[in-house]
Amino acid sequence: MRGKSATKRDIEGDAKYNDKNIAKFINYVMERGKKSVAEQIVYGAFEIIKEKTKQDPRHIFNKAIKKASPLVEVRGKRVGGANYQVPFQVRGERRYFLACNWIISATHKRKGLATAKKLANEILDASNGEGTAIKKREAVHKMAEANKAFAHFSRSRRK
Repeated sequence: MRGKSATKRDIEGDAKYNDKNIAKFINYVMERGKKSVAEQIVYGAFEIIKEKTKQDPRHIFNKAIKKASPLVEVRGKRVGGANYQVPFQVRGERRYFLACNWIISATHKRKGLATAKKLANEILDASNGEGTAIKKREAVHKMAEANKAFAHFSRSRRK
């Protein structure tokens, strides 16, 4: 690596709940720098969740993220002219990012409703252990399980 690695910036909590995870999620939802639109979508989804479940939407959101977060993932590694899919444990930050990303992409794939409604439905599905984001997590875990034989390649050798 050349130069210094970028310093990690501390993010402030969101406007309504003062929660850093929700602020990050809003940033992930945001497209083309339109944060106010992203906030409307996320807060609208939270209102729908609150109406449907009569519970705190933050609790359901955190439950959905926890259930959609992968524990292991595979990365390609070149060893002696062959590429192997090597399973690695996922760091906490990447775990959160992947769960959010899968929920958002599953929201985009749903058709026929307003984005806030689609997002609310996807978060509710994920918190119940079903939906597209959970299927994606299961697929990643299956891939890691299938390539468990190559786990010994994850340890790097240094002389």
